[in-house]
Amino acid sequence: MKAPQVGFVSLGCPKALVDSERIITKLRSEGYSITPTYDDADLVVVNTCGFIDSAVEESLGSIGEAIAKNGKVIVTGCLGSRDNTIREKHPQVLEITGAHALEEVVSAVHKHLPPQHDPFVSLVPPEGIKLTPRHYAYLKISEGCNHRCTFCIIPSMRGDLVSRPIHHVMIEAKRLADAGVKELLVISQDTSAYGVDVKYETHEWNGRERATRFYDLAEALGELGVWVRMHYVYPYPHVDDVVPLMAEGKILPYLDIPFQHASPRILKLMKRPASSQNNLERIRAWRAVCPDITLRSTFIVGFPGETEEEFQELLDFLTEAQLDRVGAFAYSPVDGATANELPDQIPEEVKQERLDRFMAHQAEISAARLQLKVGRRGRVIIDEVVEEGAVGRSEADAPEIDGQVFIDGATHLKVGDIVDVEFEEADEYDLWAKLV
Repeated sequence: MKAPQVGFVSLGCPKALVDSERIITKLRSEGYSITPTYDDADLVVVNTCGFIDSAVEESLGSIGEAIAKNGKVIVTGCLGSRDNTIREKHPQVLEITGAHALEEVVSAVHKHLPPQHDPFVSLVPPEGIKLTPRHYAYLKISEGCNHRCTFCIIPSMRGDLVSRPIHHVMIEAKRLADAGVKELLVISQDTSAYGVDVKYETHEWNGRERATRFYDLAEALGELGVWVRMHYVYPYPHVDDVVPLMAEGKILPYLDIPFQHASPRILKLMKRPASSQNNLERIRAWRAVCPDITLRSTFIVGFPGETEEEFQELLDFLTEAQLDRVGAFAYSPVDGATANELPDQIPEEVKQERLDRFMAHQAEISAARLQLKVGRRGRVIIDEVVEEGAVGRSEADAPEIDGQVFIDGATHLKVGDIVDVEFEEADEYDLWAKLV
């Protein structure tokens, strides 16, 4: 008996990747086979992104490719909230669901490709099906967001904040750790708001009552004996409480905080919390408690109304903040975002020129920050072993978005190993090291 085969295309951010993993896990548990080719698939599921225009175009293009090469396509994900956009371009799509709609996607697959029960085919590993390498995994702790940032339409796609109960998160985290995962990357739309929607309700975990709260989760994850990396953390005051856990080695000394800008007026137009001065004070306080903390952030340049003086404020903020890892993009109108209606839209050539200046400025800072590591020791998790040696990441580097560490000649290492090294060289983004 041949198992029904589902092709799967996963686009967008790590939160969407976790959704894909859950859908695939559910389908595998019901006896479906997942295939990487259109030709072998009985139908194709496309998990889309719809955050910015380029992501919408990529999603629509992927849907079109799946239709052309297979013909039977189910669409889910963020772009699914814009049914008309999809139907206008691809009317032959079988079904469309929105973001984090596991049951709806699985029901759509059942409708167009009924499952066949086979207990041998239906078996899945205890950690579920993962699209990441075996040694790290994303751990999504909530859905949605309560903010209404003017450049963002995520709440209209994914709804308001819905936190997972802490014991549910910890059961998944322990299952992953027990299966050999060495690094957990905690993600959500607003990680530090975790639990506010459920009034920080408590649940028993590992013999203790724990609140569904950012600190309690960090503390509990820190007991698993794996690397724990915090992403998408708004700089609320209670984030300060987690930094001592980093200093004690309980979780990685790493915070991914999307500051977005430094000008108070632009932050107000964006409807972002906090201010640049508060953020600088907070950064100084964090480094006083945990000198080795790595700070990553993202910024938008060329936001409507941004003056040259306000852009200079942003560059000055970078100089003073000395952030370790920084990403940026030029503001792009998103269909449905309120920022589209703001006056004084910035010309494309000005936005690009500012983006280039921003990245050049930050490259100098990043290079100087990495030079401070030369001669020091640290831990590296191995992602790949090639002919020349091993390629990994330090505690300061998240997969895909940060730098790498190259260890020449270390071909005896295995993917997932965590090793001690001494850093010998650095450029703007990467390090070279030797084993110690």
